[in-house]
Amino acid sequence: PQSKKKGGYQVMLLITPYPRLVSPLLATKSTPESSFTRRARASSSSSSTSSSSYPWPFLRPKRRLNGFKLKSATVPGDVESGSLVKGLKLGGMFGVWYLLNIYYNIFNKQVLRVYPYPATVTAFQLGCGTLMISIMWLLKLHPRPKVTPSQFPAILQLAAAHTLGNLLTNVSLGRVNVSFTHTIKALEPFFTVLFSVLLLDEWPSLWIVCSLLPIVAGVSLASFTEASFNWIGFCSAMASNVTNQSRNVLSKKFMVEKEALDNINLFSIITIISLVLLVPVAILIDGFKFTPSQLHLATSQGLTVKEFCLMSLLAGVCLHSYQQVSYMILEMVSPVTHSVGNCVKRVVVIASSILFFKTPVSPLNSIGTATALAGVYLYTRAKKVKPNPNSKSS
Repeated sequence: PQSKKKGGYQVMLLITPYPRLVSPLLATKSTPESSFTRRARASSSSSSTSSSSYPWPFLRPKRRLNGFKLKSATVPGDVESGSLVKGLKLGGMFGVWYLLNIYYNIFNKQVLRVYPYPATVTAFQLGCGTLMISIMWLLKLHPRPKVTPSQFPAILQLAAAHTLGNLLTNVSLGRVNVSFTHTIKALEPFFTVLFSVLLLDEWPSLWIVCSLLPIVAGVSLASFTEASFNWIGFCSAMASNVTNQSRNVLSKKFMVEKEALDNINLFSIITIISLVLLVPVAILIDGFKFTPSQLHLATSQGLTVKEFCLMSLLAGVCLHSYQQVSYMILEMVSPVTHSVGNCVKRVVVIASSILFFKTPVSPLNSIGTATALAGVYLYTRAKKVKPNPNSKSS
């Protein structure tokens, strides 16, 4: 220690072994000190004590500023890993969606070949879906919905359209090839635009109209060259397009409050109501066909009773599961991305059905199908193009 005289005060300087640290000043003469001096002395003393306690830099605790810890910037690895996990999860869900759709069409076609009662088959499939929904709610895998009386009329209309769409699709699958049914169902964007104009007064852009031309041309070419062409199958598939797209437009017009129902619960309630609506219709049209004689007649065409029952059950499970997964994907991605995925799904289903059932396809039929599917893809891209805002009228 060294002492110096300065301005009437005797000051003792402490020379510390660490020259970077500020040495405290110790006054030897008792004089009144201000509050500012006391605070400065207390701060300097605490700094000296802390520094002397941790002489090595890597042992010193991290400094804080006004209660906030100071940290250096790091690479957001958690964000990158989270995005990767989300991408893998979404890709897996798309794969499950496609796989369930492929198996549903294969099992359903095999059942309808030997059991030509589409209304009964559809009611059984909706019954499988209702059973799965009940299990989901009982095990509390998803919260139960709360439906208000004001929402029920809109849900009833959606359920009626959903019932007709599934029934007419099965009528078409029982009459023509799976590939041809899905080629006709590629006309869904055309009916979406049509009902949007008629019901919502929403006019399409020029790009959307241009994308509809290859869809109509491709479906027409595929229909003219289809070996299994049947008017009942063709008209049923077209009618399913009408009902399915009217359901989508009605769901947009009569929007159910999101606070009360999410997409999964909305689809679940629609499935249950569809079963209630279809059971009496199936009995009226087909009669009661779950008799031993009917099962024997069905199994006499190449399937055993065990195979027939198993395929019927798997078709119902796959139908509800792939539709449920589709709604889950729709909550994770934009409608345009979902539409592109639906277009790819149709390509996968058509290709897999042709390979599994060994369907003969002519070159013109292949060109028509490819043209229609290309038009569907262009339609999904055209929906992403936003029209220029109209100029304000004077």
